[in-house]
Amino acid sequence: MATPRSTASRIFSNRAFLLICLMATNIAMIVLAVLLISIFWQGWGTLSWKFITSFASRKPSEAGILAPLMGSVWVCAICGLVALPLGIGTAIFLEEFAKRTRFTRIIQTNIMNLAGVPSIVYGILGLTAFARMFGAFGTTSEDAMNFGDSESLLFLRIPFGSTVLAGGLTLMLVILPVVIISTQEALRSVPSSLRSGAFALGATRWQTVWAITLPAAIPGIMTGAILSMSRAIGESAPLLVIGGLLLVFNTPQNLMSDFAILPLQIYNWAGRPQDSFHALAASAIIVQLAVLLVFNGFAVFVRQKLQKPLQ
Repeated sequence: MATPRSTASRIFSNRAFLLICLMATNIAMIVLAVLLISIFWQGWGTLSWKFITSFASRKPSEAGILAPLMGSVWVCAICGLVALPLGIGTAIFLEEFAKRTRFTRIIQTNIMNLAGVPSIVYGILGLTAFARMFGAFGTTSEDAMNFGDSESLLFLRIPFGSTVLAGGLTLMLVILPVVIISTQEALRSVPSSLRSGAFALGATRWQTVWAITLPAAIPGIMTGAILSMSRAIGESAPLLVIGGLLLVFNTPQNLMSDFAILPLQIYNWAGRPQDSFHALAASAIIVQLAVLLVFNGFAVFVRQKLQKPLQ
């Protein structure tokens, strides 16, 4: 018969594990701090308003990030506008309305598996489904179906090709499983007593979800949305697969415009042998971090505003 561990031994094990966790966290924070300091040290000298408002160039002194910056804004805006409502709506249906059947369990398992699929696989899927639409409309640009004026904001081409719309929808596939799972976890964290109280007062299931469950789950849903969009802003592999460009001399005018994004531009400059391009890559990283912080700050502000009525 095994002898139970003594209290002193358990306390020592707990403290040793806590110490290991703290050391690992501190090491990660130190490495991150050194990386950020080196990036700011290298890129601060070339960061200027001209750098932000200029297009890409083969001359480091004239190169800028206007096109990839606006391309990232367009792609991430499309991604968020499609992925967040679709993902949150799917999670609400699966968690609050769908019956617990074998079919829904299969769907839930597939969603959890899709959250771990490499992003490059979604790039291949986006290339097939959005950029080429399975070859149903031909394989050349002459076979595409055009609707409207090519200079208009409402211009549409089918298949989409290597455009900001295809890029945004591809990123939507990347973050959609994460949005669904995080929203479901937020809904599960809402006490069941709130639902029972609403039902006892005669509220319908939809009224309970809309007025009680969803507002209570907003902080968790917004946290998942922030993490998902943060991942989308930094993704480059899926957009490289569908045909994201590295050298663009104009900003997107509509959903069918060609595009470049900041991660691809940073990758391009970082791969150059010249130190001047490495400095430009560091400056672009600073701009991308600023965009990410602004977006996260806005999302946190919205989360706090929506959370106050429940306190």
